[in-house]
Amino acid sequence: MDSTNVNEQVPGQNGSYQTQPEETQNSIFDSQQKTDSYKQSLSSSSSTSFVAGDSSLDSTKQKPSDDSGTPSISCSTKTSDEVKKMSTRQYATVIILCYVNLLKYIDRFTIAGILPEVQCAFGISDAQGGLLSTAFIASYMIFSPIFGYLGDRFSRRIIMGVGITFWGVSNLAGSFSETYGLLLTSRILVGIGESMFSTVSPTIISDVCKGDVRSKFLILYYIAVPVGSGLGFIVGAAMASAFGSWQWGLRVTPVLGFVAVLLIVFVVQEPPRGEAEGSRLAATSYWDDLKYLGKNKTYIFATAGGTLTSFVAGAMAWWGPKFIALGQATTKGEDVSYAKVSSIVGAEAALAGIIGVATGSLLGQKLRKRYPTADPQVCAWSMLIAAPLFYWGCYVAADPPIPTYVILFFAQWLLNVNWAPVGDILLYVVIPTRRATAEGFFILISHALGDAGSPYITGLV
Repeated sequence: MDSTNVNEQVPGQNGSYQTQPEETQNSIFDSQQKTDSYKQSLSSSSSTSFVAGDSSLDSTKQKPSDDSGTPSISCSTKTSDEVKKMSTRQYATVIILCYVNLLKYIDRFTIAGILPEVQCAFGISDAQGGLLSTAFIASYMIFSPIFGYLGDRFSRRIIMGVGITFWGVSNLAGSFSETYGLLLTSRILVGIGESMFSTVSPTIISDVCKGDVRSKFLILYYIAVPVGSGLGFIVGAAMASAFGSWQWGLRVTPVLGFVAVLLIVFVVQEPPRGEAEGSRLAATSYWDDLKYLGKNKTYIFATAGGTLTSFVAGAMAWWGPKFIALGQATTKGEDVSYAKVSSIVGAEAALAGIIGVATGSLLGQKLRKRYPTADPQVCAWSMLIAAPLFYWGCYVAADPPIPTYVILFFAQWLLNVNWAPVGDILLYVVIPTRRATAEGFFILISHALGDAGSPYITGLV
């Protein structure tokens, strides 16, 4: 990130408010500071602030200037031993957030597992079927910056609880839709509810732990992306088949969502913002937050990479099962069970996701100690190899299906390498009081130019 000064209004000793300049982080690509680890070099430039009733800087130490002459300010942080001594409730908090994130992706893709039945029930085209996903993503991304702003300033636990309740009720109501328009409306409302959870949940994890400990927890959190997507296909198809009605595919996750609300209210702990870094930071204006993110080169490039990944993932997740089923039916000259194909694709996506997310995070943790740009390099190389594999897998989609499944498995493995490193980058290059805003705009941009349009565009093709 580029250095910038932001004037913050913070309380002074006499209770009045004073203007405090904030030293922001330098870009990881521009800084020449030599450190033992990549994470330490980023945390060494964390912002500082005055604490009410104390005339000294809050737990800060001045470090020598680097080669460029820019002074480095670091907040004193907990040692690795202290970080490991997380309370039972803190562990429970992380596990619950991972559970809800898994549920979110199951909910998102259950309708993909029953898409042919939905199309037959309402007599809609492929483009209209893709619009169900696009409408959901559109509302999800549009409202994310709004809840990102609120998440940096108000109770994140309340925001999450309201969001989960809203999306559960909307999804359940959608299962009773008698027209395509009502179902489309329910998907829009579900997107709003999910955006309330997605923008703030990673910031809570970042305030509970830091460094490699946080990276390991993010493996569990981001495994929900492919595993939840895969389970969504399976749950949707299985419930529709068991009850003989596509509506039942949408009625499982709302029940589990209401359980999640109880866990959020009674178990989840909301730590102070920046607690894991050992710092107490003052909130700034929204305009200052936007300027900060706009000058953060690492954040911008990570968002761009995540956007391209989302475009591919969205199209493959939505149309992959149907594309494979049609390829088999064309070569065999007979009908192919869409439910069976969805189950296979879902199981494959889940397994590839578990391996891929773990591979990306562990590679980043291992290599960043020697190579400062390890995380983005891991993401770049994995996508470079995945691209031709996706094309090859689609090209050979036919009967027998084994070659297609094998090729697409490795392609999805490499695609899923990206999720944890990108999520980690977004947290460690943005100061705590701006992380929800950063997450909100990442969601907006990555979906607006990524998977919001890719299912619809693919449906048109």
